[in-house]
Amino acid sequence: MTSTYHNEIKLGEVNYRLSATTDSTESLVLDLLGSLDSGEVIADGRLRLPVEGGATVGKLLTRVLSAHTRLRGRPSRFANANQPWTDPLDETLRTTWLTPTDAPAPALIRSIADDMQRSPTAIRARLPRVGCDPDVPGRELSPTAATLLGSMSGTTQGKT
Repeated sequence: MTSTYHNEIKLGEVNYRLSATTDSTESLVLDLLGSLDSGEVIADGRLRLPVEGGATVGKLLTRVLSAHTRLRGRPSRFANANQPWTDPLDETLRTTWLTPTDAPAPALIRSIADDMQRSPTAIRARLPRVGCDPDVPGRELSPTAATLLGSMSGTTQGKT
């Protein structure tokens, strides 16, 4: 016995039609068509899966498409996110932090983050690695704190 479910929705300028059909081979076939009012097809596809997998695959598709939409709709403000730190970048961070300023730590961290195109969290996390106290602008870590926090200041450790 074959059964079919149809649904249509218009999102922006695109009309989507989705049909789900079960057939005698115990398969669920999903057909999607997206077209503009002019009739131009801009999306189409077919997915065949076991009937019992329909609900689970539906949840999976929802998660993937939702995540993709969120990522696509919000470009990263941090162009250098996930890029490796280099000696010159570490030196710039260290010099900027140790230069006398009246700015409170959170404001200075945001300013450095904007300049370096990294997140404030990345800057705050990197400060101890270059021997700087992330809570007090202009202050280096004590030798004991630097050792505990794994500072690379004055060493030849590799970058992380």
